[in-house]
Amino acid sequence: MKRPEWEIMRGKDHFLVAGRITWDFRRLSEDEHDWGNKLLFLPAAKNMSMLVVESSPWNANDFGIPYPTYFHPAKDSEVFEWQDRMRNLERKWLFSFAGAPRPDNPKSIRGQIIDQCRYSNVGKLLECDFGESKCHAPSSIMQMFQSSLFCLQPQGDSYTRRSAFDSMLAGCIPVFFHPGSAYTQYTWHLPKNYTTYSVFIPEDDIRKRNISIEERLLQIPPEQVKTMRENVINLIPRLIYADPRSELETQKDAFDVSVQAVIDKVTRLRKDMIEGRTEYDNFVEENSWKYALLEEGQREVGGHVWDPFFSKPKPGEDSSSDGNGGSTISADAAKNSWKSEQRDKTQ
Repeated sequence: MKRPEWEIMRGKDHFLVAGRITWDFRRLSEDEHDWGNKLLFLPAAKNMSMLVVESSPWNANDFGIPYPTYFHPAKDSEVFEWQDRMRNLERKWLFSFAGAPRPDNPKSIRGQIIDQCRYSNVGKLLECDFGESKCHAPSSIMQMFQSSLFCLQPQGDSYTRRSAFDSMLAGCIPVFFHPGSAYTQYTWHLPKNYTTYSVFIPEDDIRKRNISIEERLLQIPPEQVKTMRENVINLIPRLIYADPRSELETQKDAFDVSVQAVIDKVTRLRKDMIEGRTEYDNFVEENSWKYALLEEGQREVGGHVWDPFFSKPKPGEDSSSDGNGGSTISADAAKNSWKSEQRDKTQ
C-alpha cells in the first residue's frame, strides 16, 4: 500500500478478477474453519474493484461479470455462425427449467416452478437432483435450452445462476424472479431496460400461487417474443469469453466489456478528484445496487420499487423473515456456496 502506483488513487484504479461469487470473500465470522475468507473486508480491498460472477447489492467494491459458458470462440465468424444457428432453431417448448428443489429452504420457489413444469403440456423439466443426472451433461442442458422459447431462472444457491448465461447463449429468453439474479448484477453487460430481453415474474407471485407461468408467457404476442429472442441473440458476443489464445476483431466479448467498464469507472473517478467532487451525492453504500441502475448524469438515488427484494436484515433479526428474497445475505450465501462445492466433489 506504500507503492507509488497505489498512492496515486489509494487503490481506486486497481482491480482483481475472481471466478467466484462475492460471498466467498465476505466471511462474517473470525472462525477460519467457516467457508470463505475476509478478503473484501480488508482495508486494502475497500477501494479496489473486485470483478466477480455475483456481486453484493449492499457493497460498492465488487461488480458482477458473466459466468463462463461452454462456448469460447476463436474468431468472429464462429460467433456469427452460432448466432445464425440459434435464430434458425425450432423451439417446441414454451418454457423449460433445469434444476433441483430446495426442500431445506422454505422460501425457495423451485418446488412450485418444478410442479408447473411437470403439469404443463408446453413446459420441459430437466431435474438435477443428487446422483446421476443429465444435468451434468452440457449437451443435455443446451439441447433443452435451444428447443425452448423461455428459460426459467429462479435464484440458485445465491442470487445468481450460471444457467442464466447458458440459456441466453442458446437464444432462450430468460425469465427471472428476483432482480438480484441479473438486473442489478450485470449492468455492464445487459441492457438496463430488462423488458427488451427478459421476463420478470416476482417471486411472491409464484410463492402465493397468484400466477400461472404458462398463462403469463402465453400473453406475450408472438412478434414481441421474436423481437426479444433476437435481442437475446444479439447480446451473445458480450456474454461469452473468447478463446484467450485468439482475439475477436469486430466483437467485444465479456472480458473486453468488463475491462472497458473498469477503465471508464477509473476515468470518471479521476475526473471527479480533479474537479473536487464525489461520484454521487449523499452516497450510501447499502444502496449500491441502486447506483448501478442510474442513468448517465444522475447522481442521487431514492426509493425504488425493488426495495423489498433487498431489505437487509439488521443484526439479531431472523434473516428468513423476508419473503421477497432479501434473506440471501452473505453468511447464508457463503454456506450455500460451500454446499455446492461438496455436491461437486461427490458427483
